[in-house]
Amino acid sequence: MANDIRVCEKCNHIRLKTFIPKLQKLAPDAEITIGCKSYCGPCGKRPFVYINGRYLSAPTEDEVLAKAAPFVKKPKA
Repeated sequence: MANDIRVCEKCNHIRLKTFIPKLQKLAPDAEITIGCKSYCGPCGKRPFVYINGRYLSAPTEDEVLAKAAPFVKKPKA
């Protein structure tokens, strides 16, 4: 099953131009959805990402990616 990753294009703390390639590297099979997540309170304060049904946030983009890594589903061999 592919990973489901969702990010907000209106988040002031994420640069999509650099963040999306990092997400694709983290989870190459991911279905990345870009759009408003109606989570404007936390979105206005810190970078965040939804990954496989979990909301994760951290002070920086790289810290969000580090938090997300354990929730990435690995492809079955």
